[in-house]
Amino acid sequence: MKVKAILVAGGHGSRLHPFTHYTQKTLLPLFNRPVIDYALGTIRRAGIRDITIISNQFIGQIAKHVGQGLPGERIHYVIEEEPLGVAHALNLARPYNIDARLMVYFSDNITTLEFGEQVVEFETAETPPGCLLIAREEPHPEAFGVAVFNDDGDICDIVEKPEQPPSNLAIGGIYMFDETFWNRLDTAAQERQAAFSISDITRAYVREGQADVLSVGEETWVDCGTPDSLLHASIMAKDGKLNPAPHR
Repeated sequence: MKVKAILVAGGHGSRLHPFTHYTQKTLLPLFNRPVIDYALGTIRRAGIRDITIISNQFIGQIAKHVGQGLPGERIHYVIEEEPLGVAHALNLARPYNIDARLMVYFSDNITTLEFGEQVVEFETAETPPGCLLIAREEPHPEAFGVAVFNDDGDICDIVEKPEQPPSNLAIGGIYMFDETFWNRLDTAAQERQAAFSISDITRAYVREGQADVLSVGEETWVDCGTPDSLLHASIMAKDGKLNPAPHR
């Protein structure tokens, strides 16, 4: 079963106003390339060739930049006309990704991690392989979903934006899901409605023992959603520490 990618590039980017009044935040520059090139580079280097990009009124700008993709790729563009939440945005991509295993990539996130091995494992697994969560040590994880571990060191829950974090491992940004993802999305969205977050899906996997955690470790994971983090990532890109290339 092939792994396809959903690149979520919606939202107003309010933390990056006034620039995002005029363009989508993934088109803002990291040194000499737009943010989206680094996200697409990670997806492409993992061997994924079927990519759905979800965005808002600036989808045309993204489509003009990305075009039809590289040879052998299939790029789908989906417009999110209103910001009605993550569940709504993901459902817009559903027709192109119903019979597949998925990488769900929230476009603010830039990483030096490579996912080729994980994609191969997902594609060759004879039974649904569950989900893969990306984690990093974060000194102030209150703004993220935070991993909870049991006495054996296994993840047993995820707490969304806790005031008192149970660990310093933040979860978020890039996920891999098996083919049970859409049924889990339907269940969580119905139960949680307006309060839904992606953590409602990951928690379901975790509670069933179907989740693995890949810690960034010495690799890099940067959230480019604020001016400070965008500047930090731009300096890293200038120094050659971030890679927008489609091939290793």
